[in-house]
Formats: sequence, structure tokens, C-alpha cells
Amino acid sequence: MQSEIRGDETADLAFTIAGRMQELGVAGLPRNYEIFYEAYSGSNDSLLQALARLGPQPAQQDLDLLARDYFTQNNRESIVETAHDMISRKLDTIMGLLLRERSSLEKYGIILDRTSEGLSGAVSREMLRKVIGIMGAATDTTIAQGKQIASSMSDTSAELAEVKLKLEEYKRLADTDPLTQVWNRRAFDRAMSKIYADRRSTLFSALILADIDRFKDVNDRHGHPVGDKILQHVARIFRVNCNANVFIARTGGEEFAMIAEGLGEDAVTALADNIRGIVEKTPFIAQLPGAMREVVTISLGVCMATEASGPDDLYTKADRALYASKMGGRNRVTRFPVPVAPGLRKNWMLYRSE
Repeated sequence: MQSEIRGDETADLAFTIAGRMQELGVAGLPRNYEIFYEAYSGSNDSLLQALARLGPQPAQQDLDLLARDYFTQNNRESIVETAHDMISRKLDTIMGLLLRERSSLEKYGIILDRTSEGLSGAVSREMLRKVIGIMGAATDTTIAQGKQIASSMSDTSAELAEVKLKLEEYKRLADTDPLTQVWNRRAFDRAMSKIYADRRSTLFSALILADIDRFKDVNDRHGHPVGDKILQHVARIFRVNCNANVFIARTGGEEFAMIAEGLGEDAVTALADNIRGIVEKTPFIAQLPGAMREVVTISLGVCMATEASGPDDLYTKADRALYASKMGGRNRVTRFPVPVAPGLRKNWMLYRSE
């Protein structure tokens, strides 16, 4: 009895949500329904308030932003898995169609074989009529089946192409840092592993680690919203000033990483120093009362892939070079190998608390 009551309540809620979406002119998309269900089921007050702030006619773009903020980051893995299952089902359908085609051709071949055997002896006019009838029926059937299967294959291929496009989009979302729109740590780890999978990649690849100077001080003075804007500001400079052969990722907090390909040691160092200079010369201006203006600088560490034995070693050595830039006064580029003074030990509390 209790389950029946809950079922009625769920049905009523679904009806209410559908009616509310219709009143607001919201498209009946699954992602829109997910937003309204989560908001109106009473389990997410902040989402309900955010939805109310969109007004009486929320735009689809604004709803998509809500979905990204409240759902995408937590459900990316399941989204990719679901899309993968969809593709698997489509592939199974195609294989079934191909098997049906093969089965039809095999049956047709058997009919031809038997007909050939029947024609090997004396053939009466009556038998010839039967043979022609059998051949005609078999041919018509095979042609009709072939057309039907070809049509089904065409439709399925179009659906499969659409699913593949969706899967690529889901993968991109799963590998993108939502704040800065550069690659995230998951994508970075995968890109690092590829450096040592091919000797040519190892010879002409380098890792650049960049860290925003005194970022903790900025957060403490102006708050995390301003800190987030600075992260976006720096990421935008990286994207604009790096070409396609530079992989850019936010690896955590205020740290970014760039994997450069096809450049020599001097060219990689020049690239890192050019970006450092542009960040320093591009002041961050926050849209706040008084138009806050902040000079942002970054420190960088560079290590060529040939200087390391593998991805972990490469990251460690680039990080050591970055640390040397921090200890050397910040706003500078240091290239591995780094001369270390005797007795100098890395002060992680100082380095990571900025």
C-alpha cells in the first residue's frame, strides 16, 4: 500500500513538473526535465532558487548552464558510460543486419544449387516452368530483402554517427576543466603517458609547469570569486598565445601545465618566457566597485622529456624547476637541470600555501 501511495505521488509530481515546463515555454528535453525534477522534488533548494532567478521565460542557454553547474561535473563518468552503451547497442544492430543478409544469401545459394542439379538431366516444359517460378521468387525475395537491409543499414549508420558525435562531446566535457575551459588533470595524465609511448614524441616534447604567484593572498584579500576570475584570465592568455602543438591543462588549484611538441629546448624556454611576460603585462581588472586592478604574475618550470625516464619523473623535474623559480623571486622561468645549493631543501608549506 505504501508503495502505491509513493507511486501516485511520483506521478503527480511528474505531471506538475511537465505542466510547469509547458507554462514557462521550456522544451521537453530530458536535461530540462532533470533540472525541474531536482528543483521541485524539494531535494535541492539552491537549484530551485537559481531556477526562479531565470524569470518567467528561461532561455535554453541559461538552463544548460544550470545543468552544467549542478549535474555535469558529478555525472560525467556515467554520461560517457551511457553513451558507450548506446554505441554498443547500435553496433549490435548492425551486426544483426549483416548476419540476416548473409543468411538470405546462403538460402539463395542453396536454391541455385538445387535448381542447377534439377537442370542437369532431361527437362520437361512443366519442370522448366517450375524452375523459372522458383528462380523468379527467390530473386525477387533476395532483391527486396537487400533493399530493406540497405535502407536499415543507412538509417542505423546515420544514428550511429550521431551517437558517436554525442560521445565525443561527452568525452570532451569529461576532460575539460569547467572553470577555465582548458583540459583537466585527467586529460593531462593521459597526454603525459603518450609522451613516452613513442620515441619521436620523447625527443621533441617538453613539460612546462606554471603557478600563479601569491594566489592565496589574492583569495584572502578579494575572495574566491575574484580568484576564479584570475584563473580564467590566465587560462585565456595561455589559450590565445599557444598554438595547436601545445597541450594546456589546469592540473589543480592555481597550477597549469603545458606539454609542448616539436620544439627544441631553447624554443620551449622562449615560449614559457613569452607567456610569462604577457601575463605580467596584461593587468587583471575585476568588474567590482572601484574597478579593482591586480597585476598577476606567474612562475614557470621547464623540463625536456629527454631529461626524464617517464611521466612521473618528468613531472617531478619540471616541478623542481618551478620551485626554483618560486624561490628565486617568482615571475621567472627556470629550466631543468636546476643547480641546488648544498643543504637546500624544498619548503612545501611555503611553496603550496601561496
